[in-house]
Formats: sequence, structure tokens, C-alpha cells
Amino acid sequence: MAATTPHPLKTPIFPTKTHSFTKPTSQILPMTFFRRPSISCTALHPSPATTTPLSSDPTKDRVFNFAAGPATLPERVLAKAQSELLDFGGTSMSVMEMSHRSKAFDGIIKKAESDLRELLSVPSDYAVMFLQGGATTQFAAVPLNLVEPGDSADYITTGSWSDKAFKEAQKYCRARVAWSGKSEKYTKIPAFEAIEQDPHAKYLHICANETIHGVEYKDYPTPINKDAVLVADMSSNFCSKPVDVSRFGVIYAGAQKNIGPAGLTVVIVRKELLGKAQPVTPVMLDYKTQAEGGSMYNTPPCFTIYMCGLVFADLLEQGGLEGIERKNKEKARILYETIDVSGGYFRCPVEKSVRSLMNVPFTLENSELEKVFIEEAKKEGMVELKGHRSVGGMRASIYNAMPLAGVKKLVAFMKDFQARHP
Repeated sequence: MAATTPHPLKTPIFPTKTHSFTKPTSQILPMTFFRRPSISCTALHPSPATTTPLSSDPTKDRVFNFAAGPATLPERVLAKAQSELLDFGGTSMSVMEMSHRSKAFDGIIKKAESDLRELLSVPSDYAVMFLQGGATTQFAAVPLNLVEPGDSADYITTGSWSDKAFKEAQKYCRARVAWSGKSEKYTKIPAFEAIEQDPHAKYLHICANETIHGVEYKDYPTPINKDAVLVADMSSNFCSKPVDVSRFGVIYAGAQKNIGPAGLTVVIVRKELLGKAQPVTPVMLDYKTQAEGGSMYNTPPCFTIYMCGLVFADLLEQGGLEGIERKNKEKARILYETIDVSGGYFRCPVEKSVRSLMNVPFTLENSELEKVFIEEAKKEGMVELKGHRSVGGMRASIYNAMPLAGVKKLVAFMKDFQARHP
């Protein structure tokens, strides 16, 4: 038995495509719950028996995951994690079990922040924090840190997430809607002069990219109150393109779209805004406390920070966000073009000038065929194309980790589907 049982520390956490599993013994460490079937950057490997090839396309044996999140990660990032996860830097410990106060983790979080600052050219007068929870925690944290209960704050609601942020803020200040796209089913972004801003509002809040409705800002509004700041939820397009951080007072983003596993929210705050929290603000949501504590007032989400750090380093190795944006624009271009030249067979409801590079919602002219489309796409190795339950139809999320090959396979399938189901 001893000769055939693998040593637990030598069993890959993220196995390669050719890895065959050995049933773990009772001595396997708890971390082995991470063992899973082969997964790559939006590429799973199903049994050939369950896949009917569309053509001789070399991607026919891959499954492309178009889910809106949690997103998958680049294969090279997973490979790096595999090599370090159970023995980081010669510590003989997993990142998940080492002390967040240790020298090793101090190096991890500081490099992650340094690389993120380089990626986004974050000015030195901004604090960068890695906080627990999803971006929805910031729906309350923003008003609690920036205004008093009687202060006014403006919200532009271009979709479900900005609407939820507005409703949460109403509990803590005089939040008001400066513009809403609800009557037009959240398919556009207003001309900035059409935004009815309160000249006394302390901040203007936007959602930079609406994951559900596929609406993305290509430029950003400016608060009319010279003392106010712009606040942005960038969860679903964070690190997908360059951003002028200096235009914002606060940027926040959940990790689970482009930069890592769920459980972490990155918050970037102009330092002059620190220390303005309401007296009732929970200490966990107090930006000043978290910034002064280096994101470690409490135990941070260490594993997610580690994985995000790998992604930041990988993005820098690819040449930064300018190159990433070019790739994302090309993926979006060929997908939207396929929709637009289909003669109305496929339809994207979003105004062309503000279509998202990350989340592409579309419907079929014959809605009865949508279920068939989703089922046939799954058989061809393209999963999670069903639209959000609140809007229906289909949605292809094409985050940074989605390769161009995945989008090309989808558009080939769309053209073939139209030909077979006229």
C-alpha cells in the first residue's frame, strides 16, 4: 500500500490535462478539497462521447465558459499557483494556512498592491485596499464613509447593480436618482448634460459596466459640485482597460470577474477622503481604519489576494492594460458584428455606442428557439450562455481570460445555428 499511495504534497492541486486521479487516503491534507477535474482559462475538457464536433475546429475538445462570474483564470496563472500553493517560497505551507502577519504573506500583499498600482497608474495620494466581501458591501460603505445622514448623493442607474447601490444608499443618506434607464430597459447611458445633478450632492455614483444588461461607460461624467467626487463600481470591467484613476474619488470592484476568485473587493480611495466616516460606520467598513491597517485590521482573504497578485503580475507581463483592451475590443467586435449582420435573427438591445466589452446580451428573433440554442451550444462545448433570469435571452461574458478562440467558436456556432434553424 505504501508503495502505491501518492504523497499528499506531490498530488497536484490544479492537475494537468493528462493527470489521472488517485483516490485520496485518510492521510491527505485538508487542502486537497481543491482537487478537481482539469480546468483551464475558460476551457474544460469533457468526455468526447458527450461532444458532437461542429467541424474540424481544433477547439472542439474544449469547453468555453461564458459565465458572468465567478470567472475562470488563465492557465498560466493556475500553473503558477499549483507550483506554490502547498509550499510557498520554501515555507512548507499553503498560502491559505500561513499567518497573514507573516513575512511571506506581507510580501504577497505588498507585491499585489505594487503591481496593481503599476497596472492602473494609481497616484500616490490614493489608498489601495483589499477587503473582504463582495462589491455589494461597498453599496453601504460608500455613503457611510463619504457623507453624513442629511447629505445628498446622486446616482445614475443604468442597470440592476447601480439601482441596488442606490437603494442601499438611501438607508444612510439622501440618495437620489439623477438619471435612470429603467424605462428603456437599461439599454443606454445618458448624455452627460441630461443628468439632473443636485449641485449640493457630495458624490456622483455610477456602475462602469452593468454585468446583467451589457451597458458600459466609454467616458465618465463629472460632478457639477466642484467639491463632490465621482464614485464607480467597476466590478465587471476592472483591469479590462486603462482607467484614469485621478478622475475618481472612490473605485471599487469585486475580484470574481477579471482578477481572481470571489471573496475580495478592491477599493481605491483618494486619501483626502479618509476619516470622514459616519460615527455609526462599522469598523470593518471604515476606509481610514482599513487603509491605516494595510488591509489587515482583520484577517484578509489571503488566498484570493494571492491569486489576484498572480493575475496582476500576468497582466503586466502581457504588456499592461492597453494590450488587454485591444484583445477585448477584438473579441467584442467579432461577436457584435455577427449579431448585427444576422438580419435581425440575433438581436442585441444595447445602444451601439455603449455596448459592453465584457458582457454581451442577445436574443433570438424567434424566442422559442433560445432554449434550443443554449442546449445545442452546450453540446458543442460552450456553456453558461443563458441570460440573467431578470432579462432572459442569452449572455456571453467574454472577460480577460476568455481566449479569442472561444469567441470565434461561438460565432461559428451562431452562423451554423441560423442556417439550420431559419
